[in-house]
Amino acid sequence: MSRTLLSLVAMLTGGAAMADVPRVAVDIAPVHSLVARVMEGVGTPDLILPPGASPHEYNLRPSEAGALQAADLVFWIGPDLTPWMADAIATLAGDAEVTALLGAGGSLELPFREGALFEGHGEDAGEDGDHGHDHGHDDDHGHDHGHDDDHGHGDHDPHVWLAPGNAAIWLDLIAGKLSAADPENAGTYFVNAAAGRDEIAALTDEIEGILAPVRGKRFIVFHDAYRYFEESFDFPASGAISLSDASDPSPARIAEILGRIAEQGIDCVLAEPQFNAALVATVMDGSAARTGVIDPLGSDLEPGPGLYGQLMRNMATVLAGCL
Repeated sequence: MSRTLLSLVAMLTGGAAMADVPRVAVDIAPVHSLVARVMEGVGTPDLILPPGASPHEYNLRPSEAGALQAADLVFWIGPDLTPWMADAIATLAGDAEVTALLGAGGSLELPFREGALFEGHGEDAGEDGDHGHDHGHDDDHGHDHGHDDDHGHGDHDPHVWLAPGNAAIWLDLIAGKLSAADPENAGTYFVNAAAGRDEIAALTDEIEGILAPVRGKRFIVFHDAYRYFEESFDFPASGAISLSDASDPSPARIAEILGRIAEQGIDCVLAEPQFNAALVATVMDGSAARTGVIDPLGSDLEPGPGLYGQLMRNMATVLAGCL
């Protein structure tokens, strides 16, 4: 067979292999990063929610709707984070295999916290030393979570990607789903997942080192999105200005936060790039606390395999710098 014919065969078979790679759609940039890490060298998933957009409320653009419609597989946190996306998936991606990651594969699930103030420091924790990690609230989320009924959120805090242990579990789950759809590339998917788990283990150690010098200091977050990060690194926040879905807080809630800042000598108040800066300014008024901007979605990062690690590293660095 001539070299020209061999080259033609290689091009044709290579093109067929690429054509068989499943189309994959992913909801948010951190999850997209994990899927992209597993698919590295094989294909590239489509990101539905663009950087900087809030996952709690969003209207799909035509290109994003098209990505869902073309998808063979969809990975998303689930309706607890993006209730608006459930109908879009049902309507546009009815033939796709859909995987919700919240609680999948035995990953950590935590209930919503109650109220603006968190019991996470020494004298505030209960006698059992639980540091506010009470899982007994699962059946009682009515008194500070009116958004559950208004916005369709479930019982669990949906910011699950901020626990590195969850991300490590999901890598294998993602590899398994991709391998079932694309057996020819199964080896690559599982090798990538294993490498990704090693990277997350090293990242976890790195973050522990970043936070070690400021352990014991107190901070307030803009909205209650960081419990999985706090639990993963035993670094509890003292409260949140806004609810977990980032809806505007009531005047009573703001008053609670102002009281805690004054009583506890809070060291840091963390804002977020896409939310109401005026609320943070109100909370900071008259306080000696420092402020920083923390981003749980990686809005200013390039989507892709490296985003997840950089997002987590940036969060730890900003928190340590603020404290």
